Amino acid sequence: MADLGLSIADYSAFGAILTLGGTIGALVSGAIADMVGRRITMWIMDLCFILGWLSIIFATSAWWLDVGRFLMGIGAGVFLYVAPIYIAEISPQSIRGACTAAITFMAYFGISVMFLIGNILTWRPLAIVGIIPSLVQLLGIFFIPESPRWLATIGLDKEVEASLKYLRGKNVDISSEAAEIKDNVESLQKLSGSRYLDMFNRKYAHSLIVGFGVVILLQSGGTDAIASFASSIFKKAGSSVSFATATMGLIQLPFAATGILLLDATGRRPVLMVASAGTCLGNFLVGVGFLCKDYDQMKQLSATLVVTGILVFSIFYSMGVGGAAMTIISEIFPMNIKGSAGSLAIVCNWFTSWIVTYAFNFLFERSPSGVFFIFTIFSGLMIPFVAKIVPETKGRTLEEIQASMTLLN
Repeated sequence: MADLGLSIADYSAFGAILTLGGTIGALVSGAIADMVGRRITMWIMDLCFILGWLSIIFATSAWWLDVGRFLMGIGAGVFLYVAPIYIAEISPQSIRGACTAAITFMAYFGISVMFLIGNILTWRPLAIVGIIPSLVQLLGIFFIPESPRWLATIGLDKEVEASLKYLRGKNVDISSEAAEIKDNVESLQKLSGSRYLDMFNRKYAHSLIVGFGVVILLQSGGTDAIASFASSIFKKAGSSVSFATATMGLIQLPFAATGILLLDATGRRPVLMVASAGTCLGNFLVGVGFLCKDYDQMKQLSATLVVTGILVFSIFYSMGVGGAAMTIISEIFPMNIKGSAGSLAIVCNWFTSWIVTYAFNFLFERSPSGVFFIFTIFSGLMIPFVAKIVPETKGRTLEEIQASMTLLN
């Protein structure tokens, strides 16, 4: 803000425009992934990240910052769809939850590294550091196999078996898994075509409600707003920004690792409900902390409650909310609507995030406690939603999950 003379509106726009780009990326991600495959889609995603970082590195005005942030948003929108889908499609059912949740763990690892380095470097050198992982992955994609389930949808049966052998090992019998994948794809293709509006068929209603409901409640609980403006929150509370952000970055890693183990050990539903209760508590503590600032005799409690609340939120979000939600989204949509329904779910995620992230600073200026009490309500609503509507997917193949979700209607 100081270097380029950004106003509060400019700062809010820079934070929120990532989500606008994410919406665009999510809209096209399913179609691109279904058309050219998961690997090439991830390659396109990395190009968006690289171009976005370059725009930020060489920015001389708010406009170039926003262009870079928007391009990175497109890459992030594609990532949120294609990464969990790809991982879910290549993983054995016994460790699928852990493998999908590992995406969230590695994201937190990256965020933690950037929080720590961000206390040492200014924003331009920090952006240079940010471009490195995208360059590494751009090359690494050439050494991974294509999803066997996507190969089955375009009729490449030999390639399906080759991909499974690469993934499972040369000496593993993959015949039954390959046959199940091919049979499921054939039955779904007979059921309906691949038109965009097919997903609104009544038989897919349960899948859509689960997918859209989870992401809307997730973002309405303040996830991206807290991640984007953590330093502003800590500063407003009167706590040490460098200490609080570094602690926030470090504390997420062990709990994110625990979440990986819990997803396949206890199931997606209990992890998501317990973790949502924790994020609800965290938001409530932050709201109470800011409320204490209005009373002279309780001001000393304010910073402690705010930092504690944000850390509680971060712990439970990293332990279960993010990983469980991503895992569920990657599992519940049948192959014939996975592209359209999955990308639309991510659009809902980004659009909700854009509303919350852009409005956050304005609401935060008016009532810091009020905005966190709103987050508390939405975090709490996730618990009955999961209890009543979201099915357990632990220990079931993707084909079994998708068949049961369709048959429910």
